[in-house]
Amino acid sequence: MGKLQELISASQDTMTVKRVFGEPIEKNGIAFIPAAAIRGGGGGGEGEPSETAGAGAGIGFGVMARPVGGYQIKGDEVTWVPAADTTRVIILGEVVAIIALLVLRSVLRKRIAKH
Repeated sequence: MGKLQELISASQDTMTVKRVFGEPIEKNGIAFIPAAAIRGGGGGGEGEPSETAGAGAGIGFGVMARPVGGYQIKGDEVTWVPAADTTRVIILGEVVAIIALLVLRSVLRKRIAKH
């Protein structure tokens, strides 16, 4: 097996179901199982030795995870509890504000041009 295949095998643990669902948390008869959205990608290459260069192998891998919520278990009832992503809310608010200002500027320019 080549070095590249060894590197890939060593990194396979990174994106498993264990990374998506966390360990259950229990308190006062209620269990909570946290969940996350995980994305990842990678690439690599391997080269055979030649007269002018030696053999080589390389791999790059990236993973991004963010909480999305969790399952709350109370007795026989299971409920999905979404996570509040405040960063997305703030960014969305900023985008809406910028669009509103651009529209307002356009409307004011048209009014001034009419007079």
